Amino acid sequence: MADDLPENAPPGIDPSTPTFARVYDYFLGGKDNFAADREVADMVMQLVPEAPVVAQGNRVAIERAVTYMARDLGIDQFVDIGSGLPTSSNVHQFARAANPEARVVYVDNDPIVLAHGRALLTETGVATFIQGDLYEPEKIFTDPALTGLLDPSRPVGVVLAAIIHHVPDDRDPAGVVHALLPFLAPGSHVVLTHLHDAGDDPRVEEAKRILQSGLGGSYFRHSSEIERFMEGLTILEPGVANVTAWRPAGPVGPLEHPLHSQMVAVLGRKD
Repeated sequence: MADDLPENAPPGIDPSTPTFARVYDYFLGGKDNFAADREVADMVMQLVPEAPVVAQGNRVAIERAVTYMARDLGIDQFVDIGSGLPTSSNVHQFARAANPEARVVYVDNDPIVLAHGRALLTETGVATFIQGDLYEPEKIFTDPALTGLLDPSRPVGVVLAAIIHHVPDDRDPAGVVHALLPFLAPGSHVVLTHLHDAGDDPRVEEAKRILQSGLGGSYFRHSSEIERFMEGLTILEPGVANVTAWRPAGPVGPLEHPLHSQMVAVLGRKD
């Protein structure tokens, strides 16, 4: 479905280099993507036409986790690291629907994400976007825009949605998550979603190769590895679970779609 429409990229943006944020946006039906992003997405969907349901399932899990933190745990401040492009359903909307006092800081290192996010956020004092790098947590949590909106001495909900699976093994993904913890007050929670190596769909293997070559790394990992990333936190029920099976409104049933096994979610508390 890639097309030949002109690429009107903001200054400093290379539209010829795909990014996961824009591929993800395309999977969700967004319009903030370029031909290079659509080409990678279309290659994946040629093999696995249902691939967008993984992105959609990820949003389901994030909505449930944020709602649980805001409504049931009383958390009213959130930091969404690696937030990606704004969609029709964002963390501040989930949080404020459950807790009208909630505030959210979105963090991303992609200039186009920041440009779009800042343009769409018109409610002062509710949410803001800052430029930050997952590998530099101190800069994130001491950014004046973050400390001006949130109080780091109180519990926060940290959202790591579909970002840690872009951290290669040689960058120590477990260490990356653990490095965030000293900046979190007791009672803070971390929700993490991650591509899952379910090993039950041969088509997915070729899709993995395309993602890894086209986007510079998307790593599918076993649930035991993902659980290890949460060391130092108390993992809440139901533990590491397929995205649509994580705290459903009713009894856990069969997966809404087989490909939902390719993404898992987990929530942990800092005691």
